[in-house]
Amino acid sequence: MRIAGSTALVTGSSQGIGAAVARALNRQGARVYAHGRGSTELDDIAHELGTPPIVADLATADGVNVLLDQLKRVSELGHSGVDLVVHSAGIGHFGPMVDMPVHRMDELLRTNLVSSIELTAGVLPAMLEKGRGHVCFVGSIAGLTGVAGEAVYSASKFGVSGFAESLRLELAATGIEVTIIHPGVVRTNFFLARGAGYDRRFPRPIDPDRVASTVVASIRRNRARAVVPRWLGLAPAVRSIAPAGYDRLARRFG
Repeated sequence: MRIAGSTALVTGSSQGIGAAVARALNRQGARVYAHGRGSTELDDIAHELGTPPIVADLATADGVNVLLDQLKRVSELGHSGVDLVVHSAGIGHFGPMVDMPVHRMDELLRTNLVSSIELTAGVLPAMLEKGRGHVCFVGSIAGLTGVAGEAVYSASKFGVSGFAESLRLELAATGIEVTIIHPGVVRTNFFLARGAGYDRRFPRPIDPDRVASTVVASIRRNRARAVVPRWLGLAPAVRSIAPAGYDRLARRFG
């Protein structure tokens, strides 16, 4: 896809990966709309991008409709003018499954998975009419391998992975491209927000700009998927080739 001159929407772009992606696309010449739940950080990045902020809470039942309505009001062409959507909004939760409140499960699944599906459904008809567009999902390595203490989060990312792969196959002859990026541990506020910081010595957290660079490169080259850093792709490969050995390692290291 030619990014320069395109119109892009990046969800969850007030900070972290989303902010890095929004800036990277802007540097490539795209007109970028930043989305978030409303904060000074969102206002700052929207000002930097030169576009109005899109404020909507994707954890709520009407969050996607609110987002699309705002985008329609502030964009000259409305959401029908969006050429590229990067689904970066996401939240986590750490702790035993039995201790996780039901409302928290719903909030996490709606933010990470359901809103991505609903938003894609909202922008896809116009992309199909134009015969071009790109939908990019920011998944997680937890969407390729299970993680103890993050069962619902992992389930949401497995869902995103399955949706992205199925959608890419479905849209293969339409001119609409679909990509999913699976980052490992990224140096953001995600871990503090999920209720527990990252305390492992390995793998080391990577910078959000590294993920953003992979997002941009994957969109330009129409890659189906990418893992960041690439070596983390070994884990799901071992899981497929030698499941018994993988299970033993996973039980030991979580």
